[in-house]
Amino acid sequence: MEKTTDNNKPFSIDQVEEPKSTKDIIYNLMANPNLAPINYFNDFSEKGCEMENLASDDTDETGAFTTDDGHIMAMTTHAYHHHLEEDPKIATEILISRAARRMICFGAKPIVVSAFLYHINTADPNGQNIAAESKKGLENACKNFNLKVSDRKIRFDYFSDFGPVPPTLIISMMGSVKNKEDIITRNFKTKGNNIFVIGKNHEDINSSEYLEFYHEIQNSPFPVFDIKTEAKIQQVIPKLIDKKIITSASPVGKGGLFFSLLRAGMPAELGFDITTDAEIRRDAFLFGESMGRIIVGVPEKNIDEFIDVMKESKLPFFILGHTTRGEIRIDDESYGFIDKMTSED
Repeated sequence: MEKTTDNNKPFSIDQVEEPKSTKDIIYNLMANPNLAPINYFNDFSEKGCEMENLASDDTDETGAFTTDDGHIMAMTTHAYHHHLEEDPKIATEILISRAARRMICFGAKPIVVSAFLYHINTADPNGQNIAAESKKGLENACKNFNLKVSDRKIRFDYFSDFGPVPPTLIISMMGSVKNKEDIITRNFKTKGNNIFVIGKNHEDINSSEYLEFYHEIQNSPFPVFDIKTEAKIQQVIPKLIDKKIITSASPVGKGGLFFSLLRAGMPAELGFDITTDAEIRRDAFLFGESMGRIIVGVPEKNIDEFIDVMKESKLPFFILGHTTRGEIRIDDESYGFIDKMTSED
């Protein structure tokens, strides 16, 4: 049965007892269709971006293509319904930030966005407020990320014959790639590369797949999010790519750090050996979905240059661990091998 927290008492991570077994969390979340490594629509183990076909089968939700006149373009589509009724402005900013973060990690420059707001109930006095605040969020995000708006539409629905459908915002973002050599993927490339996280970890499990699927708690606030930090992070990634300091870049998304690492490692069957932060609950560190974090792969020879660029940016960053031949290790404990982390085994 679905659980909710007391509506009169704000949700806090302290209301959730931290599970003793991290392995139990991992294999439980493997059954979540949003996180399952292999499902009928998206296969994490696909090879992803190939330079020959410019990511025609990329699984990073960011595809690239070449126009007839030789320009390289990229496109990504995202949808969001969490908290759209409670705080549509912030919800919209989060959605735009996620899309721009993915595109930046691909090596593309976001240029333009179109937004479609669906399932707004005309009988609900809050309907017009959702539309107005979503527009404010769209405009503020575009200002922070220097984006143009190509189109925005809204659909007002009548729910006389059917139950209410949660309002949903869908955005499509288009970007350009200056040079083919600038294209980078989330996939880990070689054994032994250092894994860094740009951004700051928080003791936060709000609105995460972990909280909703494992603990069955649906009612929680936004994850930690700051649009100014997002904008700064999305300025430093192009510098790291341009200087060829990093070999991979992956936004921390659904499933938190652990599943983002899993998605980065599966294409080449590379594992990871990481150390968690003793000052943050392990479940929050591994499965929390706070915004503003990007996982990057840094070869040993580039570490000094990476640190110099990051210090200049004044953004927080930390070393998480390194890639392995396939074994997954967390705090010196083995969790098996990445080629076995599929729903088919």
